[in-house]
Amino acid sequence: MKDWIAGARPRTLPAAIVPVLVGTACAVGDTRHGIVWWRAVAAMVAALAIQVGTNYANDYSDGKRGTDDPGQRVGPPRLVGWGLKPAAAVKRAALLAYAVAGVAGLALALAVDVRLLLVGVASFAAGWFYTGGPKPYGYAGMGEVFVFLFFGVVATVGSAYVQSERITALAVGASVPVGFLATALLVTNNLRDIPSDTVAGKRTLAVRLGDRATRALYVALLVGAFVAVPLVGGLGGRPVAAVALGAILLAQRPVTTVLAGGRGPGLIPVLVATGRVQLVFGILFAAGLAISG
Repeated sequence: MKDWIAGARPRTLPAAIVPVLVGTACAVGDTRHGIVWWRAVAAMVAALAIQVGTNYANDYSDGKRGTDDPGQRVGPPRLVGWGLKPAAAVKRAALLAYAVAGVAGLALALAVDVRLLLVGVASFAAGWFYTGGPKPYGYAGMGEVFVFLFFGVVATVGSAYVQSERITALAVGASVPVGFLATALLVTNNLRDIPSDTVAGKRTLAVRLGDRATRALYVALLVGAFVAVPLVGGLGGRPVAAVALGAILLAQRPVTTVLAGGRGPGLIPVLVATGRVQLVFGILFAAGLAISG
């Protein structure tokens, strides 16, 4: 069980939790019937299940390709690459997680808008083909773009849409800092894995940019998230959202470590700290948006 929990990569789960919190908060005061809590719960279940399914799918695909060779990898253990679980079992776990997300998404689609099914299918495809399929986009340096879109824009705007049943400028604006922080998680991971990914032929954006530029990108994403807060809160008429700036206190240590040249195992705490920044930021941002609404 410990292996399965580790394979779900719990440190990445803030990327699924935060957009649902923020998107739901954007809908406060913007609905005829108030917040429908079962929809918020269903959106959270779908987001978490997609994240877990994607993590298992990546483990399966990377393991089959030999990218997660324990002799090269410096990050946490991987189920398939390290021989901890059979590849077929990990694939089934990914499909089971996607099935859970599908049930939650179907309920939302039937209650709100059947076009949400298309969003769900696109999300499943984005998760699977990140490292799966004949030409995985994660191996071509496009992972950060898709993370920003799906764990930022799509998840945040979608969570607001299932409540208000319309796309609002506030939700779109709020999705930007959410997407920045989700992308920062991936950048941290890929920065750590530049040496092993280079050997394995995995041309992530970090491999393409190089060590120094990737560190600058990480810092820019965190700075961009905090800079966006007063813009979103001010222009969206939700001034209390500025309380999210308090999370900047937690960002100092990971930013310092990255700028100081931390490498390999030394970047694992940065991943943990970045997830903590994202979660605290998301809770504060959502609370401020909701109170102002």
